[in-house]
Amino acid sequence: MSTVVETVTDIVTPILDAQKFELVEVEFVKEGKNWFLRVFIDKEGGIDIEECAFVSEQLSEQLDQCEPDPIPQAYFLEVSSPGAERPLKKEADYQRAVGEYIHVSLYQPIDGEKQFEGFLQSFDENQLVIKTRIKTREKERTIDRKNIAKARLAIQF
Repeated sequence: MSTVVETVTDIVTPILDAQKFELVEVEFVKEGKNWFLRVFIDKEGGIDIEECAFVSEQLSEQLDQCEPDPIPQAYFLEVSSPGAERPLKKEADYQRAVGEYIHVSLYQPIDGEKQFEGFLQSFDENQLVIKTRIKTREKERTIDRKNIAKARLAIQF
């Protein structure tokens, strides 16, 4: 499936660059009997539905012109905003998230926990530091980036 993601990334990037949009993520997944090609896009100030529709139409036209067809099976194309809980994947995502409330899921537990939420204090290529709150106490936790399964912005309740 990574070849589909790579192909779609190569096709959609010039479309997004021309509009000054950012590619957040491309995923090609099977859910039940159906395949979904999801393209998440964003821009400064957020993306709207008309912009998503424009990119969807442009991408669909480009994919239809590809020979051989890079996605031979039937699929649903979805172009959307990553939403308020945007994933943190690239260095620029982490940079923008410094000081923001994030959710981190781990491969291996730390102190018996595999999920943490808190404010991203800092990061480098090897680790990140988040400030978590346990009842009334705040604690800084250093997490190895290779132990991070997923990281995303989170909404604090």
